Amino acid sequence: MKPLRIGNFSGFYGDRSAALREMLTGGEVDVLTGDYLAELTMLILARDRLKDPSAGYARTFPRQLEDCLGLARERGVRIVTNAGGLDPAGLAGEIRRLADRLGIPVRVAHVEGDDLTAAHPGTLAAHAYLGGFGITECLRAGADVVVTGRVTDAALVTGPAAAHFGWRPDDHDALAGAVVAGHVLECGTQATGGNYAFFTEGDVRRPGFPLAEIHADGSSVITKHPGTGGFVDVGTVTAQLLYETGGARYAGPDVTARLDTVRLGLEGPDRVRIEGVRGEAPPPTLKVGLNRLGGFRNEVVFVLTGLGIEAKAALVREQLADALAKSPPREVRWELVRTDRADADTEETASALLRLVVRDPDQRVVGRALSGAAVELALASYPGFHVLAPPGKGAPYGVFEEVYVPYVGATHVAVLHDGRRIPVPPPQETRPLAAVPDPPLPEPLPPGPTRRAPLGLVVGARSGDKGGNANVGVWARSEDAWRWLAHTLTADAFRRLIPESRDLPVTRHLLPNLRAVNFVVEGILGAGVAAQARFDPQAKALGEWLRSRHLDIPEALL
Repeated sequence: MKPLRIGNFSGFYGDRSAALREMLTGGEVDVLTGDYLAELTMLILARDRLKDPSAGYARTFPRQLEDCLGLARERGVRIVTNAGGLDPAGLAGEIRRLADRLGIPVRVAHVEGDDLTAAHPGTLAAHAYLGGFGITECLRAGADVVVTGRVTDAALVTGPAAAHFGWRPDDHDALAGAVVAGHVLECGTQATGGNYAFFTEGDVRRPGFPLAEIHADGSSVITKHPGTGGFVDVGTVTAQLLYETGGARYAGPDVTARLDTVRLGLEGPDRVRIEGVRGEAPPPTLKVGLNRLGGFRNEVVFVLTGLGIEAKAALVREQLADALAKSPPREVRWELVRTDRADADTEETASALLRLVVRDPDQRVVGRALSGAAVELALASYPGFHVLAPPGKGAPYGVFEEVYVPYVGATHVAVLHDGRRIPVPPPQETRPLAAVPDPPLPEPLPPGPTRRAPLGLVVGARSGDKGGNANVGVWARSEDAWRWLAHTLTADAFRRLIPESRDLPVTRHLLPNLRAVNFVVEGILGAGVAAQARFDPQAKALGEWLRSRHLDIPEALL
């Protein structure tokens, strides 16, 4: 059977607007998927909906579609997207009105049942991560466009694949293969050289978006349209496979994919084959993402220039102590970032940044009283006093939490283009999640001379967020480098290299087929990205920080 070509045209809300047209005109494709829903996006949409009840979906998608709907219809390309956000029915209705206005006969269906906000009082949005079989029902009934709310990112691929190949819910291996392909595609150009550790090895100024050629057994080839920018190789695919994952079991509502069974191989230029993926029954509960208002935060960044940086920082902290003591915020965080250099030839490189962040449930506590106290220092503090921007009145911040509920807690429904409602049953077979025992370590490298050097000279890394946790996937590009990496970069070594993690639980997972270790650092992001608990709130650069750290590396690898 001919493979199903599934492409991606969006990896987040705000991605390249021209990508939909680029994917439609750049080469052969059967289905195009657009992913818009990060954890933070759900909070953004929930806050938008407070101001306007009709604002619960990604407004950019209909604008993209207006330019391309006729082209997609002409070429027989189906479009599947989670741009429905909090209101998939509302977006489906807008697309129908758009199609009527343009005179294009298009069948639009949507998936609902993920919204559990009413069952979780006190949340702005509570949504279950549904699987792909609602999408499957819509496509089997002839939909040209399928809109969902919160589904797993990989469901945008498993749904079309199951519809095309006739997979059943117990076809675990095939579904697991599609999950892995979907995970590679979901972040768009991160699979084609974007945000890649070894980005200098190709032209990544404008990477093309990825596509997967999926076969009936669930195996796939990751590639991109001919002539587009970026590149696809084993490294770019490995990096995306490790992104925002944990151990060997990658669980979802359709299937649990075993990442320790994934085998990658370079099939040709810009073509990486994924095969061997094994699947298991999904876990007995459904993940639900809860977004709620955490309180209010305010921030001011003082610029400290030239000599006496530490003394200047101490002066500011002492001067603001009284203001903070009058009505103490629940959380006060000072951070001195030493970006300054001695004898600098620009003012910027002679300057350090002192960052003050305060949080409290009461906006008044973090608002104008603090702002006024900071501004009043303008003529009465350290020499060269200035701030990056004046502090405001305090802005709300969100908190993300995940809980797990029985499948019966969510009513998964496919709403077909003709209005029929098809219930999607929960999986008949489930399997509780359990950690996979670590496989044996490879043989260590023989002893030899070493040199102090950055870790990133021999390994790549990619990091990301899941709620308050971060993951850092690290992979080697040769067998010898893997033998060294597996023995050297332990959880304790990670803590030494990343001091911020020293008092946090750090778990290491071995993935020998990928020549990779994956670290999960619990709690490093506080209450999630919306809480902005650290300088890099989504841990996007945590892997690059790790790669920049120096340790003793065998000279044979350098």
